[in-house]
Amino acid sequence: MSNSRGRGLQANVLGTFDTVVMAVAGSAPAYSLAATTAVLVGAVGLASPAALLYCAIPMLGIALAFSYLGRIDVNAGASYSWVGRTLHPFLGFISGWALVISATIFMVAGSLPAGSMTLALFDDKLAENTALATVVGAAWFLVMLCVVLGGARLTVRAQLIMSGVELVILALFAVLAFFHTGNARAFDWSWLGFSHFDGMAGFASGALIAAFYYWGWDVTSNLSEETRNSRRTTGLAGLIGVGIVFLLFEVFTIAVNVILSSKQIEENDANVLAVLGEEIWPGWGGKLLIVAVMLSTIATLETTLIQVTRSLFAMGRDRTMPSALGRVHRRWNTPWVAIVVVGAVALVMFIASNALGSVGEILSDAISAIGLQIAVYYGLAGLAVVVAYRKMLLKSPANFVFGGLWPLCGALFMFWVFVESLGELSSAAVTIGIGGLAVGLVPMLWYWRQGSDYYRPAKLDASRAVETDYVPDEQDAHARVHEGLPTDF
Repeated sequence: MSNSRGRGLQANVLGTFDTVVMAVAGSAPAYSLAATTAVLVGAVGLASPAALLYCAIPMLGIALAFSYLGRIDVNAGASYSWVGRTLHPFLGFISGWALVISATIFMVAGSLPAGSMTLALFDDKLAENTALATVVGAAWFLVMLCVVLGGARLTVRAQLIMSGVELVILALFAVLAFFHTGNARAFDWSWLGFSHFDGMAGFASGALIAAFYYWGWDVTSNLSEETRNSRRTTGLAGLIGVGIVFLLFEVFTIAVNVILSSKQIEENDANVLAVLGEEIWPGWGGKLLIVAVMLSTIATLETTLIQVTRSLFAMGRDRTMPSALGRVHRRWNTPWVAIVVVGAVALVMFIASNALGSVGEILSDAISAIGLQIAVYYGLAGLAVVVAYRKMLLKSPANFVFGGLWPLCGALFMFWVFVESLGELSSAAVTIGIGGLAVGLVPMLWYWRQGSDYYRPAKLDASRAVETDYVPDEQDAHARVHEGLPTDF
C-alpha cells in the first residue's frame, strides 16, 4: 500500500483553518437545510429538531473514531484503509465503495438543486423546469470538476469564498429568526424529546435522514495526505465541523417549525429555506437564502468530488480498482484519471435522472439511499477504532470513552438505523441503496483474485503505532512530512 509506485498527492497544502472550512462545507449546512428539511418534517413532523439532536450524539462518536484512526494511519482512502486493516479487507473495500457510490449519487442529487437555485434567482417558474435545472447544475458541476482538478490549494481558496459568504448569510438569518414575531406556532421544548416520534421505526427513519444532514465532514480525512500535521488536524477539524453544523441545523429546523406552516413546508419541498427567508425578511430574505443554498450546494459538490476521487485514488494505488485511478497529474498533483472518470459517470447519470421525475422526487429517494450507504461506512469505522485501540482502551478514562465507548455506541446506532429503516423506505430508495453496495462485490472479488496487496494487510494496532511514532509504509519518505509540523491556526 505504498506510494512508491508513482507520484503522490501534494503534501502540506492545507492548514487547520482550511481543514475546518472543508469539514463545514462538506456537511453543506444551507444545502442540507433547503433540500432535506421537507423530507425530515415529512418523516417525523415536529420531532425534526429531536432527530437532529439524537443523531448528532452518535455522529460525534463516529467523528471521534475518524480522529483516533487518523492519528495512526494517514491515508487518502480513510475508512477504506482503516476498516481493511482492522476488521477485514472485504469490509474495508465495501466501506470505501459505500462512500464512492453515495458520493456519486449525491453529485446528481446535489447538482439539480444547484441548477434550480441558480434559476430561482432570476425566475421562480424557471426553477421548476427539471431539464433546465439539470443543464445549469451540470455546468456548475463541470466548473467544480475543473477546480478540483487544479489542486488542493485552488480547491481551498474557492471553498473559503463560497462557504464564507454562505455562513455569514446563515448567521444573519439565525439572528433575525430569533426576533421574528409572525409565528405559525410557539416553540415547545417537547420538540427535542421523544414524544413526537411515531414509535421506534419513525425515529429510525428520522435518524437516517438526519445522518444525511451531517454527512460530509469526513472529507478532512480524505485530504489527510495533503494536510499539515494531519494526524492531529484532520480529526480535530472533523469534530469542530460537526459541532458548527449541528448548531446551524438546530437553529434553522426550529425556526422552520416555528415560522412556517405544514402547508408551506409541503408545497416547497425542494426549497424550504427560500420560503423561510421570505417570511423573515420580505423582499430580500428569500433571494439571500437562495444565494446561500446555491453557494452551499456548489461548495459541497466540490467536497464530494474530493471524497470520491481521493477514495478512488487510494483504491487505484492499492490495485483494488483499475490502477490508472491511482495516477497523479504531474503539474497539479491531483488524481486526474479518477476525477475525469467520476465526471463522465456523473454526467451520464444527470441525463438519466431527467427520466425520473421532479427535483423533489429525485431528492427524496436519493437522500434515503445515501443514508443507508453512509450508515454502513460510518458504522464500520466506529467498530474499526475499537479494534485498533483495543490494547489501549483501559489505559486512561479518555481512551476508554472517546476511543472506545462513544465510537462503539455510534457504530451500533448506525447499524440499528440501517436495519430499522429498511421497512420504512420506498422500494426505489432501498434498491438504489442496497443495489449500489452490491455492485461493489464485482470489483472486490475480481481484484482479490488478482492478488492485490490490500487483501494481505499489515494489521493496524494503535499500541504499536503510538510506541514507535509509526508512519504507514516506513520506506515512503513522502509520508513523513505529516509529522510534527506546525499548523497555521
